[in-house]
Amino acid sequence: MSTTTEAATWPRVAATLNADGTAEVSIGGTVHPIAATSVDDARTQTVALVAQKAAQLGRPLRVVTQDPDGAWPLIIHGDGTVEPDESTEAAAPPAPAPTDPVEEPVTAALAEPEQETSPAPTPEEPDSAAPHGAQGWVRTAAEQSAEEAETQPYPSRRERQSFLTQERAEEPATTGWRGALARVGIRVTPSDSERAERDDVRTVSQHWPGPRTIAIVNGKGGANKTPTTILLGALFARYGGAGVLAWDNNQTRGTLGWRTEQGRHEATLLDLLPRTDHLLSASAQSADLAHFVHHQTADKYDVLRSKPDVLASEQRISAADVDAIHAVAAKYYRLIFIDSGNDETDPLWRRMLDHTDQLVVATTTLEDRAEAGSLLLEALRDQGGKAARLADEAVVIVSQDNKDLSAAHLKGIAGGFSAQAREAVTIPYDQAMVKGTLRYGALRPATQRAWLAAGAAVARGL
Repeated sequence: MSTTTEAATWPRVAATLNADGTAEVSIGGTVHPIAATSVDDARTQTVALVAQKAAQLGRPLRVVTQDPDGAWPLIIHGDGTVEPDESTEAAAPPAPAPTDPVEEPVTAALAEPEQETSPAPTPEEPDSAAPHGAQGWVRTAAEQSAEEAETQPYPSRRERQSFLTQERAEEPATTGWRGALARVGIRVTPSDSERAERDDVRTVSQHWPGPRTIAIVNGKGGANKTPTTILLGALFARYGGAGVLAWDNNQTRGTLGWRTEQGRHEATLLDLLPRTDHLLSASAQSADLAHFVHHQTADKYDVLRSKPDVLASEQRISAADVDAIHAVAAKYYRLIFIDSGNDETDPLWRRMLDHTDQLVVATTTLEDRAEAGSLLLEALRDQGGKAARLADEAVVIVSQDNKDLSAAHLKGIAGGFSAQAREAVTIPYDQAMVKGTLRYGALRPATQRAWLAAGAAVARGL
């Protein structure tokens, strides 16, 4: 492999990658547009394009890329190999000639080396122009510890420092350019976006003492309550392990069973109700629940179905029935997600609220669905007591129901709930959410990331 100083200084190469997967790669003044489905795909196509040019020239090329994670000076070889450019030229590029057009701050370009380079910055005067994450310009953990040791006073003899104090070592990057470099043996710290994702994963992965019940509500049909119940259940089960139940608490044709995987039976909550006393007894075993719930083999949670193929008058559930079912669920599951009906005056709906620890208002970007969710929060707040507390701490999840809808409209709907709820998060349009059996793994990466953020918002209230 050629070293950094052997990399070609011509042609000039610049790559700007956007969050939506589009990119522009300038090679010798010729701009090559890229339209990918994600930033990772755009990175792959960028490397392939520059590698092809490097192979034609018979020498590696220096390129500085700008993507949502920051600026990265790299050397790309004709065989597609990528290595960080640690040269002085990459770290401190000279200013362009007066005749060159002024570049925007977000545009990254290859710097041609000059006969004289700027002196390296001293530790007291860090070089603010160094590319984000560039090798050689970031202090190591050892250097930082040494510096802190020099500035802190020597501990008093009366102060005892524990020998068991340990710092959690940060794992290297796994995504983007940083992840690519880490996979070839170059230890690179994760980007801010990857750190944020790891924080969300830790948040939804924890276990709370005692069971927690999350009710997904909206008084309007078609507000995305069932998909929200499914995907939150899948998310917490995938990251936090087993012990998650999705319960269809609906008097009139609940559709949770239609959007989830069916087990080897057709049991519903009507079949479970006569067996609640046994399931609550000391002789009952957790495996007994398999007769009544439907396990989701890919997403690792269970579903307690209603019976949507009969009239509501034939499957009327009372408040006492809700208590019995919840007692069973709380005995065998650590997290209970309840998909509610549309009638907020139904005793079934009201009793569900008495057992709720966290309220989630599901809505789409249709104005009438959002208005129904807003009115529900207002009504609960007016009731005072626990209902008001649930409304104040509610999480609103706004799902985009139209692929042609602008991002500004989606954010506007979420912003309208900012004064009513603890958090409001948005979910982009995804065809996999429209119909049929819904599985978390079928969603696009951007949609999965949005649901992870939504799950973390819910977990912060538990």
